[in-house]
Amino acid sequence: MRILTRYILWEVFSHGVIGAALFTFVIFMRDVSRILELVVRNSAPIPSVAEIFFLTVPSALTFTLPMGVLVGILIGLSRMAADSEVTALRASGIGAWRFVAIVSIFALGALAVSAMNNVFIAPRSAAALANLQNSLKTSQISFEIQPRVFYEDLKGYVLYVQDVQPASGAAVWRNVFLADIGNPAAPKVTLAQRAVVVTEGDVLRMHLEHGSQHETDPANPGQYTISTFDQSDIPIALPPPETPVSRELLPLAELTTSEIVQNAQKSDFGKARWYWIELHRRFALAASCIVLMLVGIPLGLSSKKGGKSTGFILTILLVFLYYFSLSAGIAFARQGKIAPWLGVWGANILFTLAGLVLLFRVQRSSIDVVSFRAVWSELVARFSRTRKHAVALGSRSLLRRASSRFPQILDDYVLRQYLEYLGLVLGTFIVLTLVFTFFELLGDIIRNRIALITVGEFLMNVIPSMVYLMTPLSVLIAVLVTFGLLQKSNELTAMKATGVSLYRLIVPVLTLSAILSIALFTFDQLYLPHANKRQDALRNEIKGKPAQTYLNPHKWIFGAHHEIYYYEFFDGERNQFANLSVFELDPQVFALDLRTFAARVSWNDALGKWIFAQGWTRSLNATQVTDYRSFDVTTFASIDEPPNYFKKEVKQYSEMNFDELKAYIRELEQGGFDVVRLKVQLYKKISFPLITLVMSVLAIPFALSAGRQGALRGVATAIGIAVVYWVTSGLFEAMGNVNQLPAALAAWSPDLIFGLAGGYFILKVPT
Repeated sequence: MRILTRYILWEVFSHGVIGAALFTFVIFMRDVSRILELVVRNSAPIPSVAEIFFLTVPSALTFTLPMGVLVGILIGLSRMAADSEVTALRASGIGAWRFVAIVSIFALGALAVSAMNNVFIAPRSAAALANLQNSLKTSQISFEIQPRVFYEDLKGYVLYVQDVQPASGAAVWRNVFLADIGNPAAPKVTLAQRAVVVTEGDVLRMHLEHGSQHETDPANPGQYTISTFDQSDIPIALPPPETPVSRELLPLAELTTSEIVQNAQKSDFGKARWYWIELHRRFALAASCIVLMLVGIPLGLSSKKGGKSTGFILTILLVFLYYFSLSAGIAFARQGKIAPWLGVWGANILFTLAGLVLLFRVQRSSIDVVSFRAVWSELVARFSRTRKHAVALGSRSLLRRASSRFPQILDDYVLRQYLEYLGLVLGTFIVLTLVFTFFELLGDIIRNRIALITVGEFLMNVIPSMVYLMTPLSVLIAVLVTFGLLQKSNELTAMKATGVSLYRLIVPVLTLSAILSIALFTFDQLYLPHANKRQDALRNEIKGKPAQTYLNPHKWIFGAHHEIYYYEFFDGERNQFANLSVFELDPQVFALDLRTFAARVSWNDALGKWIFAQGWTRSLNATQVTDYRSFDVTTFASIDEPPNYFKKEVKQYSEMNFDELKAYIRELEQGGFDVVRLKVQLYKKISFPLITLVMSVLAIPFALSAGRQGALRGVATAIGIAVVYWVTSGLFEAMGNVNQLPAALAAWSPDLIFGLAGGYFILKVPT
């Protein structure tokens, strides 16, 4: 029995660990690019970046550990059932409760780890992560400044820099424009050709070189002061970290378990309910390892025909049902409709009862858990007969000629397995992401009283972006599992023995992967931007933020001819400015040539010019005012930007397709804005869908080299390849964002590197 115990434990443990690792990586995929950019920009020390990675793990494990237990039990036992090993064990007198006794060792170990994580580690990690991110906000400011972008987060100042260069422990800026807006009606302007910037505690210290300072008095327009300098130091107080005034105001996830208990005991009933829910949630999620085991064992033992694919399907269904029940119970508890303990533990109670019923049922005879497959197969068969009949009526002779070449029965066999695993893996990832996203926003949903229909609409609009992001990883796993199983069962050997080349076998998979790449690009062109825009709007509503405006909210904008515009108000419908200042710059020495102010400015369609009223203009050189005149009404030939120039939309790249993003970049370039990041994303609009094909090319040789280790080795290999790819892709993207690489090279390098590697490995495989 010891050998049998070890055998069953290894079967569920190996699949469980790989499943938990894969699910955790899927959650990490959202933040890899952002974290890697901290490394590339030198804006955070390597230990702090590594700390961010490790501090994020416990929160993810809260959900992925129970899922790992479930997937390990279902896939492990489903594989044993499909190979008739369960039948042999049952025939030898080993019942379902014996499997429970063996698998419970694995589940109890996961319960202990999950409880330790949920009760002690995850809250401390969440608090430490929040503190680390707050501290990095101030220390990164000197590095976060983007060239040719107005930075308005410094209290009382607006900063514009034309070029940013990293240096050891500092940042070097060139052509600096700093406006002190303590008096918004008369900003004090400082220009410098160079600045060395360091962060000292809560102060940003700028050492300026070769510049000038300009001041004016709105009450006395005739008075103007110019001060020049070779070197000058300007300290700017940084915004303080966002820390709550007391521990009680921290998010519940950041409070230790002892603090949760103390706050629950001393708070009033309405507020205490929130603390009790959080306390029960931590223990309930840990206990779900045992609960899901009770449901998973009878279903896994009964999966005789479906094998591992049935295990995947059951994982998706059970995870969805469990977390849906849990979230519904929490929602009712927070609304005060049921007791906190019942709302949180209700899902565990229901699944425990269902698991016990299934165990008693499977003890007597197997449960038919794959009956739905017969229904699905019948639907597919009917569709196939109808389609074949329609095609035969139109082009019977053409079909006969084509069938002798491609596709053949063998192609259909390989593609069916490939598509089956692709759908299962992609569905699992989407369900996992939706669950994690929902619980991440659950506090905001209850706090802001968001209707369930709004939450449902938000999650539905999350799905398209997840399909786009997860498809390459799903293709990688599907190819590895498909060819890994064909290799393990010696089917590939039999195919090659009949004279079918390996290159011919991979044609249908590569063809379908290429079609998926085109489909992803088309999907991004036609639908994804709309879904992302709607998703962002709904997220803002759930978070309690004001609706996002897509018109430029800034009062500072760079003109088309080296001008900087500053205004207190702009009426986009009437095309009128109030209190407009125009700073015209000499691009050679980055100094003011002309400064103009007008109380009112309006656009005249007949003249095609801006009409300036009640203002003044000054011509300047390095040290003095060379000309000054006031005016009641006038026009300026050099200020010729049309009204639409000041109505540019501020959009996210994810909310535009390729053509829209290209046009948006062209508009911003005309305004002198930094578009490096957007150019990287423009090229990624093509390069990212193509990685689907690249992943297929790369996965095939790794699948064939797995020998008889099959799908388990394939999934483990997929995790390794995915980690390397996403780190490489994120690193190149971050380098492109900070202009260390050309945008095209930053976007296309991962495709080229992994595509060439895959092609080389395929050529080395015996055919």
